[in-house]
Amino acid sequence: MTVSSDDELAALRRIGRIVADTLEAMGRTIEPGITTRELDRVGRSFLEAAGARPAPEMVYGFPGATCISVNEEIAHGIPGDRRIAPGDLVNIDVSAEKDGYFSDTGASFAVPPVTRAVERLCRDGRRAMWAGLRQIGTDKPLAEIGRAVGAFARKNGYTLVRNLASHGVGLSLHEEPTEIATWPDASERRIMTEGLVFTVEPFLSLGAEFAEDGDDPWTLYSRPKALTVQYEHTVVATRSGPLVLTMPSQ
Repeated sequence: MTVSSDDELAALRRIGRIVADTLEAMGRTIEPGITTRELDRVGRSFLEAAGARPAPEMVYGFPGATCISVNEEIAHGIPGDRRIAPGDLVNIDVSAEKDGYFSDTGASFAVPPVTRAVERLCRDGRRAMWAGLRQIGTDKPLAEIGRAVGAFARKNGYTLVRNLASHGVGLSLHEEPTEIATWPDASERRIMTEGLVFTVEPFLSLGAEFAEDGDDPWTLYSRPKALTVQYEHTVVATRSGPLVLTMPSQ
C-alpha cells in the first residue's frame, strides 16, 4: 500500500496503535503457568474491544487470534495448552484489521529468570530492528535495510533467519512489496517510494539460519536449533525517514 491521503494515514495509525497496545497488554500478562491459549484470549479480547479483527484468523484461517511461539518455535505458533515456564522465550505476533486497514507487530519476551545470553539476545533483537528502520526513507533502496541488519548481526556474533522476510501491509496483511529481506540480499533492486507501507521484522538468532516446518501446518522451528527473537514494526516511508505506526498509546 502507498498512503495517498490524510484519511488513509489516520486509519493506519488507528489500527497500528491497536495492535501495539494489544501486544503490550499480552506482554504484561505473561507469567509462569499461563497457557498460550489463555494468553491468546487476552489478545482477542483486547482486539475485539477496540473493534478490530485478528488478521491471521480472518485472512488465513489460523487457529488463534495471535501467533505465540515458545523457545524452539520461532514463528506462527498455535495457541494451545502449552504452559509458559520460568526461563521461556516467548514471541508474540499481533496483526489485525479495522475499517479495511491492516497492521502487524511483534516482540519477544523472556520469562525470568533470564540468562545473560538471552537478555542480550532480546536487547540486540530490538537494536537489529532499529538498525533496519533507520535505513527507511523516500527514494532509498530497500536493500539498505538488510545490509544494515546484516552488519549489526555480524558485528555482534549473531545469525539471521533467511527465509522469513518483511512484507508490504496496509490494505491486506501481506501485499506488495513482498519478501523484503532483513539480511543482505544482492539481488534486491527496489526503491522505497513516498508513503510505502511495510514491516521491518528481522529474526536474530544464536545460531539459526532458516525456519522449517513442524508437525502442524503452521508452526515454524529454527534450523539449526537455536534461540531466536523477532521484533517487528509497521512503518511508512517518508522524506524525513520512517513513520512507525505500531507504537503503543502510552
